[in-house]
Amino acid sequence: MPIKRLLIANRGEIAIRVMRAATELGIATVAVFAAEDKLSLHRFKADESYPIGKGLGPIQAYLDIDEILRVARMANCDAVHPGYGFLSESPEFAEACAGQKIVFVGPPPDVMRALGNKVSARRLAEEAGVPVMPATGPLPDDAQEIRRLAAEVGFPVMLKASWGGGGRGMRVVEDASGLLDQVDQGRREAVATFGNGEVYLEKLVLRARHVEVQVLGDSHGNLVHLFERDCSVQRRHQKVVERAPAPYLDEEQRDAICAAALGLARHAGYVNAGTVEFLMDADSGDFHFIEVNPRIQVEHTVTEQVTGIDIVRGQILIAQGARVGDTESSGVPAQEEIRLNGHALQCRVSTEDPENNFVPDYGRITAYRGATGFGIRLDGGTAYSGAVITRHYDSLLEKVTAWGPTAEVAVLRMDRALREFRIRGVATNLIFLENVINHPA
Repeated sequence: MPIKRLLIANRGEIAIRVMRAATELGIATVAVFAAEDKLSLHRFKADESYPIGKGLGPIQAYLDIDEILRVARMANCDAVHPGYGFLSESPEFAEACAGQKIVFVGPPPDVMRALGNKVSARRLAEEAGVPVMPATGPLPDDAQEIRRLAAEVGFPVMLKASWGGGGRGMRVVEDASGLLDQVDQGRREAVATFGNGEVYLEKLVLRARHVEVQVLGDSHGNLVHLFERDCSVQRRHQKVVERAPAPYLDEEQRDAICAAALGLARHAGYVNAGTVEFLMDADSGDFHFIEVNPRIQVEHTVTEQVTGIDIVRGQILIAQGARVGDTESSGVPAQEEIRLNGHALQCRVSTEDPENNFVPDYGRITAYRGATGFGIRLDGGTAYSGAVITRHYDSLLEKVTAWGPTAEVAVLRMDRALREFRIRGVATNLIFLENVINHPA
């Protein structure tokens, strides 16, 4: 059935991104906003907007399933898009939508439950014959058993939250001396961020490249990949610069890693947009599965630029029942028709202050000038003169994506674009980004 009214259960940049795709499809958009977001741009970009979370905190408002569905019913919405973050990986939210006969634009709850949990996803990968990184299962409460499991994997290890992403709950553990403290800290952060303190340990690759494969599947069993992205440039386990395609992969490696991603997705019965993530040893070239993100990713723009496929538009059409491989109905062609065209990279412009240990800055943007020109794409939610940046939410101002026929041209265009920005009133990471793209090592 065609979607006529779409509620976006999110805020900021990704909410506006979804609204644009929906508007192009002739779908009315409905925004929700917490009290702290009453002046946020996403509420004004939508056809209609409604306050949520009275008496709740700024984050909790966007995590209240009953409240969001109350607005969806009141506004006669027949579908909900969760964006990324917040409830985007919540099978309970997907189930609640189904219970109200509202289309959830994302994977089915059972698939989300199986893949959203990193430990469960590892088991599926093993069943599908995809190489996985040595790791434990969910850590028990017993301290002695935690030490034994860590020693079995072998230090150094990475502590990870079983649910959610974005670097939350992650800790590098060099040796046994700091193990238990790091586990306690990771559990507390996981509970605060995802509402679940389950964590596990994974072998740490010291010289690793982070490669992820974009997949799109429909409810009819059709599945394709849109090639890979490199997300190796990170700070505090948060991605800073993303590229597509990964420039260090040869065709044999590219075919192998994309085939592994499709194999896992098929085994899991994946539907809608998702990302299969791998770590690749920079020395040996071996790759291992680490997790699946069953949602749209922040960095999806680089894949769109090099394939020409609107992933968010595809998400919405797939949720309506369109078939992947039928370009006219879904906007997603068959695998043999998907081609790479040039190179793209994305930088995340934020209010993190490099001169103050990257602490996010807050206040009013007194002057703003963005970048423009050939090959430059901007996706923003709070980047404009007069915008008030609060401490309640992520410090992201704008995503800048540069495309070029070669990797070198894409980097030159990004460098030029970053230099064009003028943002006054709050500190930004622009100078840091310029240094990173010009000196990536």
